[in-house]
Amino acid sequence: MRRIIATSVVALLIVGCSQEAPLENLADGNCNGAVVGLVNEHISGQIDALAMKDWELALSFASNDFQANVSIDDFIFVIKAQYPMLINNKGYEFNKCTVTGGKIQQEVKVLSDEQEFSLAYILTVTDSTLGVESAVVSSVDPKVSA
Repeated sequence: MRRIIATSVVALLIVGCSQEAPLENLADGNCNGAVVGLVNEHISGQIDALAMKDWELALSFASNDFQANVSIDDFIFVIKAQYPMLINNKGYEFNKCTVTGGKIQQEVKVLSDEQEFSLAYILTVTDSTLGVESAVVSSVDPKVSA
């Protein structure tokens, strides 16, 4: 009985190790479920860090290239000047996620005070690690009251 259990465990480990990581070999088109989950978790981490004003943590979600080229002081300045809705957000939700040329674009709606902001996040993957390259405000609408 122990031999059967041990054999089953080894077989599961081999199968698990042979499966491709979700961020390897991204195909153009809509993101699959595993990629969507990782992307949403990554962006949520950054937005939540910004709301807590934990600047170092928020910057850690950026891509390696971004971190190498933008100082923490410049990062704080840009966030405060151009993205106050992320600091003062009242909630956010994820919409369409697509892959194009190895980059991931995630649409995010952010609620802040009396407005809804639509942002297009661009993320890169380096060594199977996500990094935020940019976030562009694509539209601003008055908040709809329910």
